[in-house]
Amino acid sequence: MVQVYKVDESFDHQLFMGSSCAFGVFDGVHLGHQYLLKCAQDTAQTNDGLSIALTFDIDPDELFHAERLKKLMSNETRIAMLAQSGVDAVVVLPFTREFASMTPHEFLENTFNGCAPAHLHVGLDFRFGAKASGTVADLGEWGAHSGCHIDAHNLKSADGDPITATRIRLLLAKHELDEAKALLGRPYFLREQVMPGRGEGVEMGFSTANLIVPSNRQVLEEGVYAAYATVDGKRYKAAVSVGVSPVFEDQTKASCEVHILDYSGDIYGEYIDVAFLEYLRPMIKFDSTEELIKTVMGNIEYVRTNVVL
Repeated sequence: MVQVYKVDESFDHQLFMGSSCAFGVFDGVHLGHQYLLKCAQDTAQTNDGLSIALTFDIDPDELFHAERLKKLMSNETRIAMLAQSGVDAVVVLPFTREFASMTPHEFLENTFNGCAPAHLHVGLDFRFGAKASGTVADLGEWGAHSGCHIDAHNLKSADGDPITATRIRLLLAKHELDEAKALLGRPYFLREQVMPGRGEGVEMGFSTANLIVPSNRQVLEEGVYAAYATVDGKRYKAAVSVGVSPVFEDQTKASCEVHILDYSGDIYGEYIDVAFLEYLRPMIKFDSTEELIKTVMGNIEYVRTNVVL
């Protein structure tokens, strides 16, 4: 994993000199983002400079529209994925109200501090500065004066529609996992910490790792899914319940319960990845415990038979 730089008083802006930067929030690090990052790597190689993923420490909407914000991943996971994307460095800008209030020109001058990169790669809809008033045209004007070549890319999927985090979230809300995967370039996944649960699963024969997913990352529609879980770098088949089951709605805060097949270790407090592969069924309020156990065991057997790691 490459070095991640946080822009503070100790940051040396000369890191940008001669570099190629891909600039964006990068929620989901989807195929459109991956294309930008690859473009930055390509022009960096041509110019013998660094390739840099330039992003913010938070999603800007966390500051202004937190009550309605939905995200595909946490900020920590997003930055970690950028560091694994193949670029030479990740630079993280602290997004504050003061920073957000700058005019587009002030925004750029503050970000690069006189050390403009050789190339700056953005999406065609990239906006910046106070009230998102800065456009690609403003970037072009700044680049002409600062010696930075602005590469604005049309980030579309094979069907001609834009690849956006919003589009992917809408697909996940309709159980359309394959379509979301086609835009992400991988299955949609959660990375969350395992918390203590109710304990009933052990007695019923299907213990679960319980995850409390923050509301702004609850983008997947409720239901039961076939998945795989990654624990300590190893993949396991998993049957996953997303949302609070009507059976236990008064007994738990967990919003995601993961039965990891053929795993029995103690992972409380650890972070695991859960990648969703197939929607199996909606949440059901069972008439009896026996019916619950029979249905869940059937789901687990389906996962065992059909999920390929």
